[in-house]
Amino acid sequence: MNDYQFEINLSSTKKQKPAFDQLVFGRNFTDHMFVMDYTEGRGWHDPRIIPYQPLQLDPSAMVFHYGQSVFEGLKAYLTEDQEVLMFRPYKNMERLNRSNNRLCIPAIDEELAVQALRQLISVDHDWVPNEEGTSLYIRPFIISTEPYLGVAASHQYQFIIIMSPVGAYYKEGINPVKIAVQSEYVRAVKGGTGNAKTGGNYASSLKAQEVAEKSGYSQVLWLDGKENKYVEEVGSMNIFFKINGEIVTPELNGSILEGVTRNSVIELIKHWEIPLSERKVSIDEIYEAHKNGQLEEAFGTGTAAVISPIGEFFWNDEKLVINNGETGEISRKLYDTLTGIQKGKLEDKFGWIVKVDEEKAVTSAI
Repeated sequence: MNDYQFEINLSSTKKQKPAFDQLVFGRNFTDHMFVMDYTEGRGWHDPRIIPYQPLQLDPSAMVFHYGQSVFEGLKAYLTEDQEVLMFRPYKNMERLNRSNNRLCIPAIDEELAVQALRQLISVDHDWVPNEEGTSLYIRPFIISTEPYLGVAASHQYQFIIIMSPVGAYYKEGINPVKIAVQSEYVRAVKGGTGNAKTGGNYASSLKAQEVAEKSGYSQVLWLDGKENKYVEEVGSMNIFFKINGEIVTPELNGSILEGVTRNSVIELIKHWEIPLSERKVSIDEIYEAHKNGQLEEAFGTGTAAVISPIGEFFWNDEKLVINNGETGEISRKLYDTLTGIQKGKLEDKFGWIVKVDEEKAVTSAI
């Protein structure tokens, strides 16, 4: 492992922390942030930890005009022994580089990025919440910063990491959410950017999300953009179904984001030797399975919510209630297992956990 060193400029004033038992998602941010610059011909340079602050960008910065940006989301957790653990950070940085490639953004050093996380969390370790169901949400992102109005890839970028203590993503918590199936709007198509984590994908989903929320639904289930027939993913989650004893999830097809939690769930299900298939699954198949009493469970997977049971789909003016609107056995077992591993309460048999060694992180800083 390389011994990366970062300049650290500590804030002279500390923010007032929110009550950790009253956290909402993504509203409060820690005292510091990580920043690194990219300049063509020089590469990535000047990695540093600085006080959390507004960015200064030229109005012609290309990110504002052409949307060349990518981001990630991962979490850190505080154990009962006051140790801070990160969940699969290398997997997130690997995916960030896949998104970079799709958006013509220079690749980052994944090891450097994880070490930067270690440093940043060490500096702001007292922001890691200790209440049940809470965590430190970490948002790495890259934006194009070159001041230029021509349509081309930027020659300048910033890689930034910010952090936020968070509670549950959905107000329902582990209780089932209601999902509206989207049949009018399209989120992504194969060959587009659906399998990259870029802001434009989420901007294009907002209208459908707004419509769903007005009808009392937490999220939107997207169908494929070509035939408007095959299930793809929920706005903030990958999706799984339990049909007649088998776990089914849409196969990765170029327009579906390859979720880190999705991958973790698949590994767990295989480890438990539960039948699993990754394949095309149509909304008609889901409807028929529900009609025949074979749709036993449905749940979403994602960093923000971990596991989110689905209690109802709304499609073609019909409400498809699943498992009497209650959390299913597999959903609960997956949630308890993943959060148990993340919090250090259960053995990590898969090598997913990365410890934040605070003493080592601080001493390796300049």
